[in-house]
Amino acid sequence: MAKRSRRKVDTAEEQAPDPAAPSPRQPCPCGSGRRYKNCHGRANASSPFVARPFEGLPGECDWIALREIVPAATADVSLRAAVDTDRAVRVCSLLPMAAPGLVRADGTIWLGLQVQHNFGDVSRDLAAVLESALETEPGNTVPAVGDPGPGRRMQDLIDPEGGFDVQVHDGFDFWVDDVDDPSGEISASLQAANDAAAPTVRLTSVDAAYWTQMGDRRYLRWVLPHSEDTLLDALARLHAAGEDRLGEGTRLIGSFRAHGVLVPVWELDDEIGAEALEDPAGAFSGRLDDAIADSSSLSSAERSARAGLANRQLTIR
Repeated sequence: MAKRSRRKVDTAEEQAPDPAAPSPRQPCPCGSGRRYKNCHGRANASSPFVARPFEGLPGECDWIALREIVPAATADVSLRAAVDTDRAVRVCSLLPMAAPGLVRADGTIWLGLQVQHNFGDVSRDLAAVLESALETEPGNTVPAVGDPGPGRRMQDLIDPEGGFDVQVHDGFDFWVDDVDDPSGEISASLQAANDAAAPTVRLTSVDAAYWTQMGDRRYLRWVLPHSEDTLLDALARLHAAGEDRLGEGTRLIGSFRAHGVLVPVWELDDEIGAEALEDPAGAFSGRLDDAIADSSSLSSAERSARAGLANRQLTIR
């Protein structure tokens, strides 16, 4: 009897679901339109869902920002020595026609983050495109890949000491910076894309915080690396103490989930630009660190604030 009970416990532990995964009846994060239990939540799914695919990469939160909220930006990355190539790799928020990758005439590989495919592990998807690019002749687009199945992830290919220095662009002219355009046709075709790109600025005083203007409204979206529970507790402490603002004319209006972390969003008065947020953001970062270090139980006011924050999930693109 004891042996049978022990086997049941062992089996239950082996089959325990990933706490970070969606519930079975929620839509699958891959965007297939199917429920998670019928897609990447299946026991025999070829590519299991990974809730935090960029974890372990240098600049994890900036990878998320370029994937989800920044219209035009680039960052150069270094490959591990084991990859055995001297090819330069540039990560781009978006490539022409949402291509997964390009190999430039000089052999430089451009890797697009904002793509249509998602097979459960974004890091594995991107690594498959990068591996395909390494076999693609210069001057060609890297074709979209199908479900790559098990294999190397970006963490296996990217040098963790190489850094991830983001450059935000005013538009997509960087696509053709080295291309002659005597007729002006390329410039004309870029105009529509540039017009659709919301003005965006990355703050320099903190990591992965991006000011943006959408129509006549301004926001700060800040990708933070802490676990959701830890961050919500800390934000609740600051909100209850009246310390969650980034100065006058700013208001924390909620957050959204992206690739395993939370992205708090502040609404800003019309006249507040990115430069005006540098010092307040740095000060807020210090207050947030103190709140995260506080291990005491939340007060009733803090619990109420936490519930409000947890219920204010936003979609701001």
